[in-house]
Amino acid sequence: MEGNKIRQTYYYENYFNEFFQKQKPEVQRKIIWTLKLIETIDRVPEKYLKHLTGTTGLYEVRIEVGSDIYRIFSFFDKGKLVILINGFQKKTQKTPLKEIELAEKLKFQYFEELKNTKQ
Repeated sequence: MEGNKIRQTYYYENYFNEFFQKQKPEVQRKIIWTLKLIETIDRVPEKYLKHLTGTTGLYEVRIEVGSDIYRIFSFFDKGKLVILINGFQKKTQKTPLKEIELAEKLKFQYFEELKNTKQ
């Protein structure tokens, strides 16, 4: 998995970092491994990065450690830049609507800030 990066990851605000810092070391290691995979392989399997249907281009980074499941919402900017936003531990089959709504809000906020810095 070592090699040239195809994509860059970027953490918007502090949402991802706050989530990451709260995790156990083995979860943190798996998150780092998964992000490196996303950065370096051309076609990322859905097992690790999946588009969320019914959203405006949100993806979820998918992490499993034992029987625990974690999700980190993300989206693309300029095609090759993966913006990481909020994360959570998944405890039910369906992704909680409030988590999706927060991710949509953060994505909108990101692009608004970007637009305002270009003016």
